[in-house]
Amino acid sequence: MYKPIFIAGPCVIETFDILEEVAKELVRLNNKYGINIIFKSSFDKANRTSLHSYRGPNLEKGLTMLNDIKMKYGLSLLTDIHEPYQAEIVGGIVDVIQIPAFLCRQTDLLVAAARTGKIINIKKAQFLSGQDMKYPVEKVRETGNANVWLTERGNTFGYNNLVVDFRNIPDMCSITPHVIMDCTHSVQRPGADGGKTGGNREYVPAMALAAKAFGATGYFFEVHPNPDMALSDGPNMLYLKDLEKVVCSLL
Repeated sequence: MYKPIFIAGPCVIETFDILEEVAKELVRLNNKYGINIIFKSSFDKANRTSLHSYRGPNLEKGLTMLNDIKMKYGLSLLTDIHEPYQAEIVGGIVDVIQIPAFLCRQTDLLVAAARTGKIINIKKAQFLSGQDMKYPVEKVRETGNANVWLTERGNTFGYNNLVVDFRNIPDMCSITPHVIMDCTHSVQRPGADGGKTGGNREYVPAMALAAKAFGATGYFFEVHPNPDMALSDGPNMLYLKDLEKVVCSLL
């Protein structure tokens, strides 16, 4: 029986202790349900609302911590890159390289990521339709790398709000076999919390189930032991303790 792709982890690397706490829970869920949740966290959040927002530990320190998680817990890794030079370095550590939504049309970034031979997960921009994503996918495939996923994360809807058009999921499934629903970023309220991003985590489980109904093959959840104290994306992240219930609803 086919099991969906799951991606989960804290938005940004804060401390190694938090990474470990999340990793232990992902290992437990993987063993209990026979799945392979991919561990996600960012070494640098280069697209924060404010100049003064926490960005992460930087490339070198962040990758060291992610590699330590991989070696200790045997988890597959995903992280995002923002500049072409980062692709080769990151590709030496992670299993999936993610292209942020705002950067999904950046040709040099896509090509550099694709040349690593890793799986490339391209997040759909908040200003594009699902059908538009055939062009970023073509940029990756024309390097010879056919391992491309697409991720839905909502579209800009006026100011400080997003809306998900679930028709984008089957549209993107016609482009690539694996379409991921980013259930936590889709409930963001960008820039709506006094110079930082707000959100509505209570809608995350329903987002996931709706995406399943439209044919999503995977699900992305940012999780944290205490999201209300998180340094990035706290209002839309799931409590780590709630991840199991949501995962079970999708199996």
